[in-house]
Amino acid sequence: MLIGSIFILLAERDPFRAYQGLLQGALGTDSALVRTLIKMAPLILSGLAVAFAFKGGLFNIGAQGQLLVGSLCAAWAGFGISGLPPLLHVIVALMAGALGGAAWGFLPGFLKARTGAHEVISTIMLNYIAALLLEWLVSPARANTPAGPLALCTAPGMCSGNPNRTPPILDSAALPVLYAPGGRASDTLHLGVLIAIGVAVLIWFVLYKTTFGFELRMVGLNPNAARYAGIKVGRMTILTMMIAGSLAGLAGAIQVLGVTKDFQTNQNLALGFDSIAVSLLAGNNPLGIIPSAFLFGAMDAGSAQMQLSARVPSELIKVVQALILMFVAADQIIRGLYRLRGSGSERLKISTSWGQR
Repeated sequence: MLIGSIFILLAERDPFRAYQGLLQGALGTDSALVRTLIKMAPLILSGLAVAFAFKGGLFNIGAQGQLLVGSLCAAWAGFGISGLPPLLHVIVALMAGALGGAAWGFLPGFLKARTGAHEVISTIMLNYIAALLLEWLVSPARANTPAGPLALCTAPGMCSGNPNRTPPILDSAALPVLYAPGGRASDTLHLGVLIAIGVAVLIWFVLYKTTFGFELRMVGLNPNAARYAGIKVGRMTILTMMIAGSLAGLAGAIQVLGVTKDFQTNQNLALGFDSIAVSLLAGNNPLGIIPSAFLFGAMDAGSAQMQLSARVPSELIKVVQALILMFVAADQIIRGLYRLRGSGSERLKISTSWGQR
C-alpha cells in the first residue's frame, strides 16, 4: 500500500482520499460488503484450482480456460434443461459447470501423465482454445455467417450490447438469494458465497486429513519416492488436474448462476489469472485462500469508488495487487538467489522443484 501511495502521488492525487474511497467502496455499506463477497466467491474456487494442483506438483495456468468452459456448461444447463424443480436445477447446473471444468482439466493431466508434456505449456494453449471455441459457440448471426450453436442472437441485428452470449438461464437455475440490500444483481448475496467457503474447508480436509490427500502431496513433493511407495503417479496426475479443473469450472458456474445469469465472452476475463495470485498469497493453503480472496475481492469492489473519490485510475488496483504478490514472493526470491551461490546440487534443487509445493 505504501508503494501504491507513491504511484498515486506521482499522478498528483491524494493517497489518503484514494484509500478512503477504496475502503468505502469495499466495506463502507451493506451493498459494498455484498459486492466484495460476491467477487470473493469465484476467486476462492479458482484459487483452490491453482492451489490443489500445486499440492500435486503441477502448475495449473489453465484455470482461466477451465473456468470459461465451466461457465458455458452451467449456462447451457441453466437455459437448455427445463422442467426441473428449482433446487434440483441449481444442482444440475453446478454439476455441469464442475464437469465441464474437469473435462478441460483432464486434457493437460493426460498429456502430462502419458507424454510428459509440461502442464504450463499445455494449459496456456488450452486457455486460447477454450476462449476461441466458446466465442464460436455463442457467436451471433451475421449477414453471411450463421449463429453459433448456443448463441442468443440467431438473426442479424437481433441483440444490442454484447451479442456474443447465450440465452439467459431459467429462474429455476439461479442460485438462491440470501440478502439483497441494493436490489441489483451486483448487490445480491447468493448461495454461491457459502458454497465457495464450504468447498475451501472440504479441500483442506481432503488434502490434510485423508489418505488420498497424503498421496497427492507425496506425489507433489517427490514423484519418484511416491512411485516407489506404490502410488500410481500418472493416475494421480490426471486426477489432480481433473479436480483442479472442476473447482475452476464451479467458480464459473457460480458466477453465471449467481450474478450474470448468462454466459458472455467478455465475462470473467481476469478471474482465472487472478486466482494464481490469490493462491500464491495464501501459500497454497485452502483455508488461507478465503482471506486472500476476500482481500482481492475487496480491492476489486472498491476500485470504482476509489476512482470516483480521488480520480485515481481503477487499474492502479492491479498495480497494488502485483506489488502485494511481489513482496509475498520476495522471501522465496532471496532464498533462490542465495542458493544460486551455493553448490551445483542446490541449483538443481531449484530447477527441479519449480511448481511443486
